[in-house]
Amino acid sequence: MKVAYLGPQGSFSEEAAFRYFTNDDIEWYKSDSIVDVLEAVGEGKADKGIVPIENSIEGTINITADGLLTYDLFVEAELIFPVSLHLLTLKGASLDEVREVWSIVPALAQCRDFIRESKVKSRQFDSTSAAAQAVKNQERRDVAAIASKYAAEVFDLQITKSGIQDCSNNHTRFVVISKEPVKQREDRTKTMMLISPTEDYSGVLSSILNVFTALSINLSWIESRPTKKQLGTYHFFIETQNGLHEEKMTKAIAILEAYGHDVRVLGSYNTTKL
Repeated sequence: MKVAYLGPQGSFSEEAAFRYFTNDDIEWYKSDSIVDVLEAVGEGKADKGIVPIENSIEGTINITADGLLTYDLFVEAELIFPVSLHLLTLKGASLDEVREVWSIVPALAQCRDFIRESKVKSRQFDSTSAAAQAVKNQERRDVAAIASKYAAEVFDLQITKSGIQDCSNNHTRFVVISKEPVKQREDRTKTMMLISPTEDYSGVLSSILNVFTALSINLSWIESRPTKKQLGTYHFFIETQNGLHEEKMTKAIAILEAYGHDVRVLGSYNTTKL
């Protein structure tokens, strides 16, 4: 089985992938960006992929949410990964020497307070590990990467300051994706769906949510995304804390469709804490 993830070596995605997929017969497919992971699975270059979809500080990673639809993908598992971000420099460099920090956009956003207080510039990279590798390769003492302890070990860098994220309780939610829908099973505890209203009217989201309220279905994630068809039109990602096999989920979908909404089930799955 070939599994795609956001590389290069030393990324959070790599660490999450290695900890979740433990079979010996895995063939790894490193990708340069989240979009490349989604594309690899969508085009059949990889059987499965692992991508971040939400962070407890920064919120939804829209590239992933939109990519699920663009490449017609399904979710088969959810992983909760604790994230601790550190400032990585060349060995022997001091914090006072750092003038610029490098990392992926979500990581920079999660360390906004540190960057502002340190009065340093920031530069965007495609991954935390790419930033760490660049610091190592360029051998500059005035730059640092925001990345993981794992990346520091991989690239032989020094952790000059630990835990620089704005919130200590920082977690990233990853999803395992595939091209084929997962078969319905009775041990699944969550379901993700995309609800697309066929008509735009006042209170459309409220009417959708009322269906779940009436059936006592708890929601763990709601995200609106533009349909990209017309300005001001949206569809909604909704994640429930109930498996697709449950009777009340069947009822909810039937009611929503009766109201004229298009409902696409993106997956029914369990949560794994790494």
